[in-house]
Amino acid sequence: MKNLILIRHAKSSWDFPLKDIDRPLEQRGMKDAHLVSLNIFDYLPQTFIIWSSIAKRASDTAIIFAQNILYPIENILFKKDLYTFDEKQLEEIIKSCDNAFDSVILFGHNAAITNFVNKFGDIFIENVPTSGFVSLQFDSNHWQEIKKGKTKKVIIPKDFK
Repeated sequence: MKNLILIRHAKSSWDFPLKDIDRPLEQRGMKDAHLVSLNIFDYLPQTFIIWSSIAKRASDTAIIFAQNILYPIENILFKKDLYTFDEKQLEEIIKSCDNAFDSVILFGHNAAITNFVNKFGDIFIENVPTSGFVSLQFDSNHWQEIKKGKTKKVIIPKDFK
């Protein structure tokens, strides 16, 4: 059994003339990341690894979540190839995960996340919002063999406002 939690980075700021990869979180994004991360304990697997895009908005979101779920920040794996908006590339990255890990929490970007959860989950989600949390479970022992799975939980900031 493989478990995958996909989290879209929190709301980012467009207020500064920066490259896309360098855009920071805005205040609402930080607040929403804290709000969601403080309400996911019941939906986390016992053990997991965390992967994050190297984009500032995704890595900062991953750090907020890690702090709130007591996961060591130094154990987060920041992956350049997760800075993608393409679900096929996201699928390839997920399927390359070492089978020794049964559960992965991944911080990334839309449209890749929304398209991935709609392809591999059993609940249609029109749009995974910023700070959105989607937990998928696959009846497989090998990441490279994952197919349609079960959407176990969807949490969005609006759930707590």
